Amino acid sequence: MKRGRKSNEANSSSSEDTTEKESKRHKIVERKTTVVQSPDWANLLQDIILQVFQYLPLLDRAHASQVCRSWNQVFHMPDLWRCFEFELNQPATSNLRTTHPELIKQIIKRHSNHLQYVSFKSHFISALTVVFVNSKSLSSLKIDDTPVDDPSLKVLVANNSDTLKLLKMSSCPHVSPAGILCVADQCHGLRELALNYHLLSDELLLALSSEKHVRLEHLRIDVVSENPGQTQFHTIQKSSWDAFIKHSPKVNLVMYFFLYEEEFDPFFRYEIPVTHLYFGRSVSKDVLGRVGMTCPRLVELVVCANGLRPLDEELICIAERCKYLSAVGLGECEVSCSAFVEFVKMCGGRLSQLSIMEEVLIPDQKYSLEQIHWEVSKHLGRVWFPDMMPTW
Repeated sequence: MKRGRKSNEANSSSSEDTTEKESKRHKIVERKTTVVQSPDWANLLQDIILQVFQYLPLLDRAHASQVCRSWNQVFHMPDLWRCFEFELNQPATSNLRTTHPELIKQIIKRHSNHLQYVSFKSHFISALTVVFVNSKSLSSLKIDDTPVDDPSLKVLVANNSDTLKLLKMSSCPHVSPAGILCVADQCHGLRELALNYHLLSDELLLALSSEKHVRLEHLRIDVVSENPGQTQFHTIQKSSWDAFIKHSPKVNLVMYFFLYEEEFDPFFRYEIPVTHLYFGRSVSKDVLGRVGMTCPRLVELVVCANGLRPLDEELICIAERCKYLSAVGLGECEVSCSAFVEFVKMCGGRLSQLSIMEEVLIPDQKYSLEQIHWEVSKHLGRVWFPDMMPTW
């Protein structure tokens, strides 16, 4: 009996071993015969495809949307159209970056209500008006070299007054001060505004200073003259600036000047709350002297050119009165080494950016070009060298 039992147990164990071995053989065969399948591109995670699409140029994005139904669905996802740049030029101009008209039509038809951050450069006002009519949640709008006018701005305000926070306008001659005033009156959430000086008015500054309006964070003004003597520049009242800065005490007021020397008369006659000041053309000693007297909030000053008269007194005056100055750039100007060292000494370590061409510095009896490097570095608390003109 015991031998029978052992024999049965042995047979059972042998049978189990055989079954286990066969199972392992089947698994090995299955592994060997398994075909490596390519990934299903149509079912890739949509968020990954969306991220890829966001880096593609518009035309490539449109071509990619034709690969499969899944990619076409991603192409029309609202998240992909919150930020968009329209560029539509005249046929006579270069069309290398022109947005194809058919694509614009498709985008406006299906995604105008999704657009939030829009940059528009077009010679066709009708396309811009269609965007304004159909969009309901624009947050950021940049308009460059486009014949936008007051009626189209009213349409923009009517549909986006609650959401618009940034508006930048450049080379838009058909907009009047009344048109931009309409925007300021209705878009109380506007925090950043960039426009040409001819659109700036006392009424606009007062509208931006009203209790209904949020505190402006950034105001950029471009003061541009193409032909000397042909542009008349108006004067903004000091009381308007005072009301504006009282309402928005931390605003960055950035002013770019591209004027000829004889056109500066209306500017810097009284205190102005400018923080960043750029002179793109030659500016006289007299104007720079007035800057020191009238710009106590100045943080950054860039002078591209001045002429051959040293700016010693003007720089010293700016250092004395502009207590927040932290960045200075001088191009085709002249400053004696002694005056420059005194300027740096008065400003001290707060000068975080100091870009001065070596040709600007004029050696004198006190300092040579070799000595000024050490002296300026000592007062800045860091190693400093003047910028060198490239020799190629």
